[in-house]
Amino acid sequence: MGIIDILFTDLSATLIILTLVAWIFAVIIAIVPHEFSHAFVAYKMGDDTAKLSGRMTFNPKAHFDPIGAICLFVFGFGWAKGVPVNSVRFRNMRKGQIWVSLSGIITNLILGIVFSVCYALTAYFLDASVTFYYFLQMFFYYTAVMNFVLAIFNFLPIYPLDGYNFLMAFFPPYGKFDRFMQQYGIIFLLIFIITPLSTWVLNGFLYITFEPICNLIWSLLS
Repeated sequence: MGIIDILFTDLSATLIILTLVAWIFAVIIAIVPHEFSHAFVAYKMGDDTAKLSGRMTFNPKAHFDPIGAICLFVFGFGWAKGVPVNSVRFRNMRKGQIWVSLSGIITNLILGIVFSVCYALTAYFLDASVTFYYFLQMFFYYTAVMNFVLAIFNFLPIYPLDGYNFLMAFFPPYGKFDRFMQQYGIIFLLIFIITPLSTWVLNGFLYITFEPICNLIWSLLS
């Protein structure tokens, strides 16, 4: 859900503002740890390129990409500034590529689980008709969903996403697969975003992650 969707929801002006604020914080919490984890794991694997570039930080400004941010706010899909990685400097190139690629996805999955539990607890115990409780629930909800969405989106084996970089750990660089994906990957990505396929995939992933976690918590509490 982008900002345009939120603006046209049937809410009072105050609740719309609170929802927007919750959504913005959710985006930051989903993206910044994702990018930091790439830089941190790359550093641990022997490549300090991202660290020297000032990207091994939780400062959102270091990861901000203007065009990606605009697309995210308007369409609900966007991106941060890519973390610079030099795989040649890894102590073990294949191992480094695998873990740097997966680090952001794993981080988002962990955060998605944590904030799903937080949402389930607040939704169970707190009355959303109280303004602050409404904000709290929206914050936990959007943060959980955003992290899960970012995880599955980045796991797609399409250039330049993390899933593609993960696969390239098992393919020769500049081979047929690499050249094909670098040439047509963006086209495949645009097709995924602008067609119902993205909704099916993302909603399906939330159906097997966010919803079961919340249902489990509510079942245990009741």
